[in-house]
Amino acid sequence: MISDLVLNMEESATLAMAAKARELREQGQDVISLSLGEPDFKTPDHIRQGAKRAIDEGKYFAYPPVAGYKDLRQAIAQKLREENGISAATENNIIVSNGAKQSIANLMFAILNPGDEVIIFAPYWVSYYTLVYMPGGKPVIVKGDINADYKVSARQVEEAITPRTKAILFSSPCNPTGSVFTEEELKAIADVVLAHDDLLVISDEIYEHINYGGKHVSIASFPGMFDRTITINGFAKGFAMTGWRVGYLCGPEKIVKACTKVQGQITSANASISQRAALTALTGSLEPTLQMKKEYEKRRKLVHELLSGIPGMKVNMPQGAFYFFPDVSEFFGKSDGETTIETASDLCMYVLDKAHVSIVEGGAFGAPECVRLSYAASEEELIEAIRRLKGVLSRLN
Repeated sequence: MISDLVLNMEESATLAMAAKARELREQGQDVISLSLGEPDFKTPDHIRQGAKRAIDEGKYFAYPPVAGYKDLRQAIAQKLREENGISAATENNIIVSNGAKQSIANLMFAILNPGDEVIIFAPYWVSYYTLVYMPGGKPVIVKGDINADYKVSARQVEEAITPRTKAILFSSPCNPTGSVFTEEELKAIADVVLAHDDLLVISDEIYEHINYGGKHVSIASFPGMFDRTITINGFAKGFAMTGWRVGYLCGPEKIVKACTKVQGQITSANASISQRAALTALTGSLEPTLQMKKEYEKRRKLVHELLSGIPGMKVNMPQGAFYFFPDVSEFFGKSDGETTIETASDLCMYVLDKAHVSIVEGGAFGAPECVRLSYAASEEELIEAIRRLKGVLSRLN
């Protein structure tokens, strides 16, 4: 009755762990959830006011164009030209979707034939693997380790390319590691791509505004790369708009047209009022976003200090996003006398059961030796969560 595709499909690990945390809360347990990548800030007031104005105007209750309202796409194209150095000529280089996840899904169905390979930099966002697999693509995993801040080198990319390679997929700033590729590192990857005919890059830049190391760099801005790059972005993280579900894709017009055809058959356009809120976000003040980044940066320092004080946990300092991705392999094989930890998944369930702290196992991100925790929570919650974490991990010998 159920298709082989769905039977073989993994459930999102982040959503699954969040659901387990909710179940415990409903049972009356005091659970601190560090599993979801969701800002704990409210959508800035001027953006909410923009949505209210759109409702009151009464002009935005009909189906929008499948690719999104023209003025929003024009504003996105202008933003990419001015802020990112990406030569998006017109709104025809942009499609607005129901979140960046749909942008990536549209793209995979638009460009992949069965057997086409997509090189995915690991650790990777949980949905990349499945989104490549669904239309018949073959994920090819290339991994960076903690000693390289989890970043894949241009040489590793070159070694992974085969005649079947269609695209390279990565995020910077990265979910789950917080790693940020430098201009030099991206230029080296771009040089590899340009040496191979028709090879595409898919650059997920959803955490663009949460970058602690300086100006964000888009790989599509390098000479010759616009026609080879599909840039993915959205409003969820930088503008605290996760529930509004607005993402977008920028690329060559023929790819955007193909994605629009896919979206037209699946969801049609993004919600009209969400699009008006997104336009307000793009054309309004960035000050609330900058304030959010400052708060995340404070929390990053706090959490790094606290995690570094847990014996056995190997931690680096992320340069973007709002995650830590520590290596916890030193705990494997250890026991508190009742429970033995064999995997990161065991560790996450142990921590949830004993400390009522929800984190996510790293296997879902292509790094089974790690766990991910989000610091998009209050300082009080973070201090208490890591106090509990340290306490239960100290029982393992």
